[in-house]
Amino acid sequence: MAVTSDLDRVKQALAGCGHASSDYDLNPGVDLPKGRSLRPAAVLVPIIETDHGARVILTKRSARLKHHPGQVAFPGGGIDDTDTDAAAAALRESHEEIGLEPGNVEILGQLPAHETVTSYSVTPFVGRIRAPFTPVAEASEVAEVFTVPLPFLLTPASYRVERRRWRGAWRSYYVAPYGPYYIWGATARILKGLADRVAP
Repeated sequence: MAVTSDLDRVKQALAGCGHASSDYDLNPGVDLPKGRSLRPAAVLVPIIETDHGARVILTKRSARLKHHPGQVAFPGGGIDDTDTDAAAAALRESHEEIGLEPGNVEILGQLPAHETVTSYSVTPFVGRIRAPFTPVAEASEVAEVFTVPLPFLLTPASYRVERRRWRGAWRSYYVAPYGPYYIWGATARILKGLADRVAP
């Protein structure tokens, strides 16, 4: 019953309107260049139902990657010319990174776009995994695949604000630590946006 309830709350939240987010949300003093060009990207927020309730699949990026090495992320990436749309890109990348077949995903809805400090405009899609699934990490991109309980991620109190110096200035960002995993940055901001929409 709890699993269905959590998924129903997510579906109801996705049916409503939301606001675009940004890595700069907590840093209003940052002067962003006008007319900046953002590269389109898409990610999947994959929800899998288990004997212990609904969980979200996340990845830990390879330390060898140029962008965001070692960080916790959703499966996803840049949108290619061969992708029919952003959702197709998210599903393709998920297949490449964790072995998730596109046909095994029911897209529940789309979250507002998120702008990253690396100049991407990321469109997140929330998807329910239809059948039992065992992730297979693509070693060159993904160091680890793990899951986090959906109720934890849907609770606004799971998130807090931290800050660090970046490019000579203090920058604030959301974090949602879970066990040994430090969920932060764009991933935490997107999840915080979902949690805020689900919260009563």
